[in-house]
Amino acid sequence: SVILPVHNAELWLDECLESVLQQDFEGAMELSVFNDASKDKSAAIIDKWKVKLEGSGIPVVIGGHDSTSPRGVGYSKNQAIAQSSGSYLCFLDSDDVMMPQRVRLQLEAAAQHPTSIIGCQVRREPPDSTERYTRWINQLASDQLLTQVFTSNGPTVIMPTWFCSRAWFSHVGPFDEGGQGVPEGLLLFYNHLRKGGGVVRVDRSLLLYRYHPNAATRSVLETTIWTHRVRFLEERVLPHWAAFTIWNAGRQGRRLYRSLTAGARCKVVAFCDVDEKKIRKGFYCYEDSQERPKPRVPILHFRAARPPFVICVKLDLTGGAFEDNLRSLHLQEGRDFLHFS
Repeated sequence: SVILPVHNAELWLDECLESVLQQDFEGAMELSVFNDASKDKSAAIIDKWKVKLEGSGIPVVIGGHDSTSPRGVGYSKNQAIAQSSGSYLCFLDSDDVMMPQRVRLQLEAAAQHPTSIIGCQVRREPPDSTERYTRWINQLASDQLLTQVFTSNGPTVIMPTWFCSRAWFSHVGPFDEGGQGVPEGLLLFYNHLRKGGGVVRVDRSLLLYRYHPNAATRSVLETTIWTHRVRFLEERVLPHWAAFTIWNAGRQGRRLYRSLTAGARCKVVAFCDVDEKKIRKGFYCYEDSQERPKPRVPILHFRAARPPFVICVKLDLTGGAFEDNLRSLHLQEGRDFLHFS
């Protein structure tokens, strides 16, 4: 079942639905559309394509509502799943385009990894938008699909590329239905990991991933995502570490320190950095702390600091200098360090 939530998507729907028709998968496939109170021509476009798709042997199930306001992406996905019947779920956003091989190749991977979310590489549209993010999506090594789940980039296989068995989704889901401003994909991804799910990427570009100002993900506040990420870090990693160092004595590192619960802050033994000015200062004082005396955390050169590290340095922004410094320590990602920024 191709799962397609729709809200005011008339600009992209023709191309999106054409890509469903063009799939080279030869087994039984259906399209499940949920129209979330669209006020544009989306409903008419869906009806037109229902005739075309069913004429080509692809059943189309259409649900929706026409109330004054949309119920949100999480609700729409859950409804589209509930009205569908396939043993596997292929998630598709209404502004994206699938390559013809997508369903076939991801189904092959899902059959081999029944408790995994299957993703794929993507091609961004416009091509020069979010270059660093697109590179991250496409170039993560297979082990990094699990070690980099804490970064600000979100799920290591992006939601519009997800493919999984219905049985596994039923075990993990449903999506949060809080509506606009809720990162429903990130929350489900975290639940998936909590249940012991794996993450697999088909290393082919199987989706045209569109970037535009009206995308639903842009309604989620950075502070909301930050809070969820910190809590997940505290839940999944920090209980296993008796002490740790925050790599970056600047704004992001200090923000992480301040965002931690009191118990987790006590485990921070140092900040580390390469900035001689910060290192000469010698410590960071948490002025807003209610503790007396106020916490003073040492600031060390990274070579003088001890792992494990939570790294609050953005990747691929220092001309390779940060990455070279990290490699020089011969650490193992996931055990000795993890990326948070």
